[in-house]
Amino acid sequence: MHRVEMLMGTAIAVDVAHAPPGADTAALVAKAFEWFDEVDRRFSTYKPDSEVCRIDRGELRPEDFSDDMRTVLDASEQMRVRTGGYFDVYANRHLDPSGYVKGWSVQVASDRLLAAGLVNHSINAGGDVRVRGVSDDGEPWRVGIRHPWQSDKVAWVVAGSDLAVATSGTYERGLHVLDPFTGQPASFLRSVTVTGPDLAIADAYATAAVAMNGRGLDWLARLDGYECAAVTERGDAFRSDGLPSVSIAADGEPPSPLRG
Repeated sequence: MHRVEMLMGTAIAVDVAHAPPGADTAALVAKAFEWFDEVDRRFSTYKPDSEVCRIDRGELRPEDFSDDMRTVLDASEQMRVRTGGYFDVYANRHLDPSGYVKGWSVQVASDRLLAAGLVNHSINAGGDVRVRGVSDDGEPWRVGIRHPWQSDKVAWVVAGSDLAVATSGTYERGLHVLDPFTGQPASFLRSVTVTGPDLAIADAYATAAVAMNGRGLDWLARLDGYECAAVTERGDAFRSDGLPSVSIAADGEPPSPLRG
């Protein structure tokens, strides 16, 4: 089964392969999209009546926050500490947990599909991807990482049967990631991809690395339990040694390994 909808400001695609006999795949996938719609309504920074916007305007007290909001804000604070302050939901002086929420929502949806018996699936929300099991051809899922200058090409292909893949960069939305310490847009890294077991964490790590500018490469090289690939604004391509991939550099040459 393949279904795509526009939610959270991006295209979300859910693919299910080799569903077990008797599984109501369509209903389970529909529930996943209901979840994404709920997340969009609650966490949107563009909808005035969203919980995020109401908190930002001071209309809700902490004791009035939803359970999901508490979960996201608590986790975001943990990520702020882990990244030395570079992942900050208040980087633009307004509450914006988008750098955690998209990956988190996809991870939750994938966990629910897995628990319901759909062990072979892929969810792709605008480049934040969670794969489980195998694809239609019985092989591990292959995820293309978009070339940061040529939208019809890929810079890397990663593969796995239980893998989270998050990409952050400047090639689509411009210089939208801010260094929270200076308030200035980060511009050194054009694309950062982080892979690992949890998409919410990978998403936050990718955003933090972009915010770090030049320091992001050394920081990425020291990540524990997560692998990465990055392309600088001048076109240099790097990857960690354990990246689960068929590597293709932006310029056609083998990418250099990240060095700590």
